[in-house]
Amino acid sequence: MTDDAPVRVFDALKATPTPVRYLLGGVLVNQLGAFVQTFLVLYLTFRGASVSAAGLALVAYSIGSIFGTMLGAEITHRFGPRTTIMTAMAASAPLVGSISWLSGPGTLWPLLVVVGLAGLFTQAYRPAAAVLLSDLMPERYQVMAFSMMRIALNIGAALAPLIAAVVILVDWDLLFWIDGGTALVYALLAFALLPKQVPQAQAQAEANREGAVPAASEAGTETETETEAEAAAPAADSRSAYAAMLSDRKYLLYLGAILLGSLTYAQGHIALPLQLAADHYPTSFYSTVLTVSSVVLITCELKITAYLSRLPKHVRVITGHLVEAVGLAVYGLSSRSGAFTIAGAVLVVFGIMIAAPSMFAHPATFPAAVKARYIGTMQAVGGAASALAPLFGVFLWTRLGGGFWLLCGIVTAAAGFLALAGVRQPPEPAPAKDAGPRTEGEPEVVGGTS
Repeated sequence: MTDDAPVRVFDALKATPTPVRYLLGGVLVNQLGAFVQTFLVLYLTFRGASVSAAGLALVAYSIGSIFGTMLGAEITHRFGPRTTIMTAMAASAPLVGSISWLSGPGTLWPLLVVVGLAGLFTQAYRPAAAVLLSDLMPERYQVMAFSMMRIALNIGAALAPLIAAVVILVDWDLLFWIDGGTALVYALLAFALLPKQVPQAQAQAEANREGAVPAASEAGTETETETEAEAAAPAADSRSAYAAMLSDRKYLLYLGAILLGSLTYAQGHIALPLQLAADHYPTSFYSTVLTVSSVVLITCELKITAYLSRLPKHVRVITGHLVEAVGLAVYGLSSRSGAFTIAGAVLVVFGIMIAAPSMFAHPATFPAAVKARYIGTMQAVGGAASALAPLFGVFLWTRLGGGFWLLCGIVTAAAGFLALAGVRQPPEPAPAKDAGPRTEGEPEVVGGTS
C-alpha cells in the first residue's frame, strides 16, 4: 500500500467489518485449544507408545495438514468460505477428540489414520478464512487485516501451552477433548455469524451461462451439451488454475521464498533449544526467549504494519527478511552471552513483523477466480517447510554447531531476494514531461513524442 495518507491502527480497527471480527474471534478460540501438534508426541509417549510411533503420528498429522490446505482451497472455491470453515471444523472435532481412545497398544494404524485426517480437516479452514478476510476487509486495510489474523493466531499459540499446563495436571485426555470442543465452537460460530457468499465456482458458472449464446440445434441437444459442459467445468477450471500458477514465474519465486523462509524461521523452535542446551542454559531461559518474542510480536505488529504501510510491498518484504537474517545469525553468538540470544530473538521478531503481513496477504491480491487456490498453495508450501524443518535443522546443526545460524541467515536473506522478485510490480509509466495542460475528460497520453 502506497497511499499518501498513513494507515492508522485505530482507523483499521474501526473499519473492520463485524463479520471479520467474528472470523478473527473464531480463529482465536480455535487456536487456544490447538494442542495436537504441540503435545501429541509427549502425550503418546506418556501413554506408553514408543518414540518412533509418536514420531510417525506427528508425521501423519503434518502430511494431513499439507493436503488439508489444498483441499480447503478447493472446497472454498466450489462451496464458499463459510461452508468450508463449518465443514472443516465440524469434521475435525470428533477426530481430534477420539485420539485419546486410540492411544493404547495395538491401535497404531487406526491412530495414524485418525491423526492424519485430523491434520487434514484442522488445516482445511485456513484458506477459507484468508479468502473471507480479503473479501470483507476494505482494500486499504488488507495487509493490516492479515496482521490482525497473525496476532489472533499468536495470542492463541502463546496462551495454549499455559492452558495445557493446567489441563495436564487434571487429565491428559482433556487436552484432546478441549481441542475438539474449540473446533466445534468455531464451527457453530461460523454457522451463526459468518456471512453466506456465492462460491466462486457458482459465480463463474452463472457468468458463463449469462454470456453464452446457444447454437441452433435439435430439441434436447442443447440441454444435454450444456449439462455435460457444466459438469466438466470445475475439473477443467481446477487444471487451468494450477497450470497458470505453475507458469507464473513470479509466483513460483514467491513460493520459493515461503519455503526457505519457513524452513529457517522454524529453527527458533527446533535448533535453538538444542543450541541453548549445548551452551548449558537452564530450560527456563528458553521459555524466557519465547515469552519475549511473543510479547513483542503481539504488542507491536499492528503498529509496525501501520507505520510501514506507505512503503512499497517489495521494500517491506526484503527489509523484513534481511532483519530476520541478522537475528538468526546472532543466535550463533549465544555461547558468549544470553543477551545475544535475546537480541537475536527480538531481531527475528521485528523481521517477521516487517515482512510477514505483506507476504501472507500477497496471494489474496490475485483475482477471485484463483484466489483460494493461490492461498491454499502458499499455505501448503509453508506446511511442507514446517514438516521438513526438523530434518533440516537437526541434521545440519549437529554438523555445523554455531555456524548453522550463519547458514540460516544466508538462507533467509536468499528468501528475501526471492520474495523481492516475486512480489515486485513493474513501475507505472510516467506521463510525458512536455505534455500540455489537459481539459477534464481528455485522455492522458503517456510516453508520446511530438
